Amino acid sequence: MKNSSRKELFNHVESLMAQYCNGCFVHKQFKQEGGKRFAHRFCISQCTVGEKLQEYGKKLT
Repeated sequence: MKNSSRKELFNHVESLMAQYCNGCFVHKQFKQEGGKRFAHRFCISQCTVGEKLQEYGKKLT
């Protein structure tokens, strides 16, 4: 994989997180109700943005 494509993937990840994850109401609410681990688990396993981030992660490895 070329460096430019890795940079593009990192840019996509950063823009997704900046647009959807920073200040996410659902994450904030779940963090209050069930704790940090519960909220993080939701983001990884059930959130559509988290699924997209996982796809980008698989392409990077």
